[in-house]
Amino acid sequence: MRFCNSLLSFLRRISGEESCTCVSSGVIIRLFARVLNRSGAMSSFNLNVDVNQNGDTLDDIDDIDFSKLLEKPRPLNIERLRSLDERSLTELSGSPQLRNADNASRVHDHADYVASPSVGRWSGFNTPRSVHGFESHPMVGEAWDALRRSMVYFRGQPVGTIAAVDNSEEKLNYDQVFVRDFVPSALAFLMNGEPDIVRNFLLKTLRLQSWEKKIDRFQLGEGVMPASFKVFHDPVRNHETLIADFGESAIGRVAPVDSGFWWIILLRAYTKSTGDSSLADMPECQKGIRLILSLCLSEGFDTFPTLLCADGCCMIDRRMGVYGYPIEIQALFFMALRCALLVLKHDGEGKEMVEQIVKRLHALSYHMRSYFWLDLKQLNDIYRYKTEEYSHTAVNKFNVIPDSLPEWVFDFMPSHGGFFIGNVSPARMDFRWFALGNCIAILSSMATPEQSTAIMDLIESRWEELVGEMPLKVCYPAIESHEWRIVTGCDPKNTRWSYHNGGSWPVLLWLLTAACIKTGRPQIARRAIEVAEARLHKDNWPEYYDGKLGRYVGKQSRKCQTWSIAGYLVAKMMLEDPSHVGMVALEEDKQMKPVMRRSNSWTC
Repeated sequence: MRFCNSLLSFLRRISGEESCTCVSSGVIIRLFARVLNRSGAMSSFNLNVDVNQNGDTLDDIDDIDFSKLLEKPRPLNIERLRSLDERSLTELSGSPQLRNADNASRVHDHADYVASPSVGRWSGFNTPRSVHGFESHPMVGEAWDALRRSMVYFRGQPVGTIAAVDNSEEKLNYDQVFVRDFVPSALAFLMNGEPDIVRNFLLKTLRLQSWEKKIDRFQLGEGVMPASFKVFHDPVRNHETLIADFGESAIGRVAPVDSGFWWIILLRAYTKSTGDSSLADMPECQKGIRLILSLCLSEGFDTFPTLLCADGCCMIDRRMGVYGYPIEIQALFFMALRCALLVLKHDGEGKEMVEQIVKRLHALSYHMRSYFWLDLKQLNDIYRYKTEEYSHTAVNKFNVIPDSLPEWVFDFMPSHGGFFIGNVSPARMDFRWFALGNCIAILSSMATPEQSTAIMDLIESRWEELVGEMPLKVCYPAIESHEWRIVTGCDPKNTRWSYHNGGSWPVLLWLLTAACIKTGRPQIARRAIEVAEARLHKDNWPEYYDGKLGRYVGKQSRKCQTWSIAGYLVAKMMLEDPSHVGMVALEEDKQMKPVMRRSNSWTC
């Protein structure tokens, strides 16, 4: 009887059912055993439970202290070494012990992996384990089921996940493994302690990089990574081969500028998560990184450290007026450069590349923080710009015409808040908000701590516009009417508040969550996840939503979209164990040159 009272008290505490008073001992034992099995705590207790056919016989368990089940696992006490993530770019450019520091960083990364109590301890996709309770949201298990159905195998090994498992629509290229689409899937598998599929993917895409790449009679650069690939099975020869798309089959025939950046970012995430540097240390991987960055760091006619790109070269893969210097590419470029510093060997060819990276990062961070940043003060300054200025003392350096400021931006900008605008080039500023670029700016520390806080303030202040009924707007606002006809070429898929023209994309949930955790605002992510959970599974994991508030499933949206599923899973796992954010977040470089005001740059 003493045992029953103790157990009932414990069950009330974990279930919240204070009114539960009439429960038979057999029911209690069966429920108790199920709880122990799910929580992984059975091994912590030596129980001898004997339940007879009536379910009412108990032996030798009166002395169990059930309160121990409520205790959280105690993290291992491992002395923290100073990781390379925390070393400044100035130190990297001048230290004679770069490689030793890099090795120390990887030891530290491995220590972080071992110390994390939840790494590799999820109990599987049917009953995922939450570190905050015995049961996670019921959507999580079904999401894992759906994610595993999307897995692609090549000669018996998993190599990625297809874009969507939607048999109701024509496949087009949704049956392929996209580099950018696989990133959230890869993070989900890494967080779940399943790195093999990620390693296989990185190696297979690296091998595809070495292929000859031609569009018509023009040969692409050696470092270009594929946008996607698929497995082709020859039934006659019973042989499998990979078929890659470098842009020659894409809509608009645009090469994917972002694929190489995502590959470097994912390689660093794999190394950080597993503590295994052997993959990154392979000569093939080292060469692959150098080839990717050589395309970006080569000298030319550019007067800016940003990358000049064509329309449709990233997630926004159709004509949407992002040509020039889009924020998404600049933020990914910045993050890839920083990740490359962490995985490149700092000797021989690698040392020369490191020096180029450090110089570019200093210039790029200054340029982005100075000219792409918009807050209320900067908006007012642009509003008062003079034009046709000449000489190095010019304030309006890009000769932006104040009359080109769109009316919506004055109402959209809150008193406290700001964001990186979409594009800056001579006589042109694209003031639209782009979610991916701003979230990556936070995670890579391209944004200063103050700017990161301001971006979070903006999201909170403009919740209805950016989150609404389904997170998160890929860009805001939508372009419409005459502007839509001119900018998109009357694209029927990018009509107002649809697809990339102001559509709401659930995959962005993982980026928002990571940015929220890094800035110490997890409540914003929790609120966004709750909004998504109300509809996402019920609507069968759509690719995107339409409408100002994201109320409607997209008119051409695929169902069972893999990165919508993986984005949700990664967001949930990061909230439950914030240490996972370390895979995709980099600390600010303390010695990065601060933003300089015009008065400080004057010379006598």
